[in-house]
Amino acid sequence: MGDLFSWQRVVQNFPILIVKLPITFEIVAVSFSAGFVLALLIATARIKKIPVLNQLLTVFISFERGTPLLVQMLVVYYALPIALQSFFGIDTRRWEKIIFVDLALILNQGVFLGEIFRGAITSIPKGQKEAALACGLSEFNAFVKIILPQAVRIALPSTGLNLIGLFQETSLVFMIGVIDIIGRASALGASSGHSLESYLIIATIFVLINFILTAITTKIDKKLSYGVKAVREGAK
Repeated sequence: MGDLFSWQRVVQNFPILIVKLPITFEIVAVSFSAGFVLALLIATARIKKIPVLNQLLTVFISFERGTPLLVQMLVVYYALPIALQSFFGIDTRRWEKIIFVDLALILNQGVFLGEIFRGAITSIPKGQKEAALACGLSEFNAFVKIILPQAVRIALPSTGLNLIGLFQETSLVFMIGVIDIIGRASALGASSGHSLESYLIIATIFVLINFILTAITTKIDKKLSYGVKAVREGAK
């Protein structure tokens, strides 16, 4: 057992691995924030049912939801440079690999968050918007003041779960050469012949991140839901 696992190696590997954690955070921050913006555009286009664009989005969403994330990363990594070179003459050979990872994750997040947002918005009864318009509010103000606050409350739990899942999905980025915390652990295991300690450290870090994010989203959800239950009970 001593040869298979050593606490000394845990202590030695921790500082080597932790220095790569900022790369994981950077990937998550970029892909989630940009994916959030893309998701709003996708949700709007889907709700408005814009001709042609809606059909194209349906095909794109089917691809993103029906294929593994690793396949999507490989498609972006290998196919995008060919497309950019062929149609626009853009040479991507000097691009950092993390750019392709970010693009793949942004597209993935845009689709999944977009469907979450679309479902949340369309779940609000149409009568509320009609009542707001009848009271003199513009369509924009009706959306911002009436529809959006309720949609945010509905979408928050799923959005939080999606963010937690995004951290886990970053474990795939080393497959295309981005050395994050998982890639560093893989390299350590290959050089030392001992991988268990490194992956135990990573598992602990990811569990802590999951715990923190879950606590944050739960607290925000409770704040956004403050008074809603009382109003519903009073309406009964």
